[in-house]
Amino acid sequence: MSRTCAFVLVCGALVSMAAPVAAQETQRQGPPQVVTTGQGEVRVTPDRATVMLGVQTRAATAEEATTQNSRKQRAVIDAIKARGIPAEQIATSSFNVIPETRYDREGQAAPRTTSYLVVNSVSVEVRRIDQVGRVIDAALGAGANQVTSLAFEISSPDSARRAALSSAVAKAKAEAEVMAMAAGGSLGPPIELVAGQAFIPPP
Repeated sequence: MSRTCAFVLVCGALVSMAAPVAAQETQRQGPPQVVTTGQGEVRVTPDRATVMLGVQTRAATAEEATTQNSRKQRAVIDAIKARGIPAEQIATSSFNVIPETRYDREGQAAPRTTSYLVVNSVSVEVRRIDQVGRVIDAALGAGANQVTSLAFEISSPDSARRAALSSAVAKAKAEAEVMAMAAGGSLGPPIELVAGQAFIPPP
């Protein structure tokens, strides 16, 4: 299973440009400035994942649907634990009881509840990538009937973020130097640096 996580950071640089200008103009307007933007990206291999699993049951009464759902959920959690996932990495993220109502097409009869749908979602933190497939298989085999999401992550994102930030700053500086030279000046010290994380479409 090959996956990568990308850290994309955008850095905006506001720098000064040293150039020969009249003293009165410098006093009135301040030194010339160049504003540039650089983007840095670092791709790393994820070492953990979060899996969202769902157990969905339907019955004639809310009590029956809840009882069936609870039994299936216990079986799912036991199966996940049997794959080496400790209890503290497994959590119920949501629980919903939804009455299913039938409406009379002619509008002559009052709406009536025909069944109840119970949806129980379980979040599983998998700290070894090679366990992801086995955890999903075990959960589905034990009664889970939904895989809501699968998110790959890295345990130590700081170093990757710093590398992306360094690349973004270097690109912004290079752009500023080219613009300053083209305008007949030279690049001075940076005035302001602003960093922000860019949107990354989910895999």
